[in-house]
Amino acid sequence: MRSILRKPRIPFGAIIASCCLLLIGSGVVIVASSVQAQSPTPAAGERLITLHDNGIDKGILTKATTLRQALQEASVPVDPNDLIEPGLDEALIASNYEVNIYRARPVTVVDGAIRQKVMSPYQTAKQITQHAGIVLQDEDLASFDANTDMVSEGAGLQLTITRATPFTLVLYGTKTPAFTQAKTVNEMLQQKHIAIAADDTLSVAKDAVIQPGMTIELWRNGKQTGTQEQDIAFPTEKIQDADKPVGYRQVKTPGVLGKKLVTYEIEMKNGQEVSRKEIQSVVTKAPEKQVEVIGVKPNPSNGLSKAKGVVHSTDSQGVVHRETYYDLPMSRVMTSCGGTYSVRADGVKVDQSGYVIIAANLSRYPRCSIVETSLGAGKVYDTGGFASVHPDGFDLATDWSNNDGI
Repeated sequence: MRSILRKPRIPFGAIIASCCLLLIGSGVVIVASSVQAQSPTPAAGERLITLHDNGIDKGILTKATTLRQALQEASVPVDPNDLIEPGLDEALIASNYEVNIYRARPVTVVDGAIRQKVMSPYQTAKQITQHAGIVLQDEDLASFDANTDMVSEGAGLQLTITRATPFTLVLYGTKTPAFTQAKTVNEMLQQKHIAIAADDTLSVAKDAVIQPGMTIELWRNGKQTGTQEQDIAFPTEKIQDADKPVGYRQVKTPGVLGKKLVTYEIEMKNGQEVSRKEIQSVVTKAPEKQVEVIGVKPNPSNGLSKAKGVVHSTDSQGVVHRETYYDLPMSRVMTSCGGTYSVRADGVKVDQSGYVIIAANLSRYPRCSIVETSLGAGKVYDTGGFASVHPDGFDLATDWSNNDGI
């Protein structure tokens, strides 16, 4: 294993100038040299790992098969509380890796009368409290400042939690635990976007001060109402990994469904519901996004090609796409998402961001959406008649038929 220590963000190909001072007797001999450093090329079985560790970059040439082994061989210390991306025991497959090391630091968490010290590599209040096993409500506040007790706590960050006031909300007959930072009932109603109609009755005065454990009820007179708890879908962020093959999917951070109370005005006739109208919706728990790593590395052996004009590719969600290719000038369709296009070395047409240009069923895959193909990540610019027969099919823009570079 070889190790190359670098200053932050200085490329391997930079010119490295050195000047040495040698004291000989009473004289000084200055030896200056300037060499052109070449980017190290991994030998057979080697891979280049670039570590980003607290502002210092370090390059390692290694034959290790895991990051843990590579760091041990390079004598890079790792604390159990440090956060390493990618994972220490993930198999090293590619020839080059960028590795981030987030060093754990002391954080004093102040939660009312409770003070606890944790070692955490995370940066946000939510991440630090989760790491420390502290449950926060959506309405709780957390702020950072310097430690105020330097004698017992020492230097470091202090995370102060301001808890929301817990109370019970009865909304048109449905009871639910609730929390708020508001001081009065009226402020709480405004913060939670609860509108009071002319026929509604509030159980307490609007200017009443909210006390822990109090109950606040809202009723509608005259018409029948009903409230249901419903899920709120969580958003999904997809991180593309060029070292993983198309179809690879790993959930890095699981998503969490949100919850909301939806109140309906219900019209009944002869004991049967004939219509309902939504009159109120209150979010009781915000959804948390899911982070997924998906592979976008093309698979030449199983992918679409000029000789193999129809293939079936399975994406990371398990959806099978029938893939074909076409060869037409793309200047007109590029206006759909903006930008220009070019022809990749393998004859595939890509946009300015490197996405393969795709035609698809726009009702399932809207224009400018990102999709997975056997030739890498693609973006939908166009559609075609095939979409009605193959709703999950993709037609990939190439230069394989005309071979004219457009």
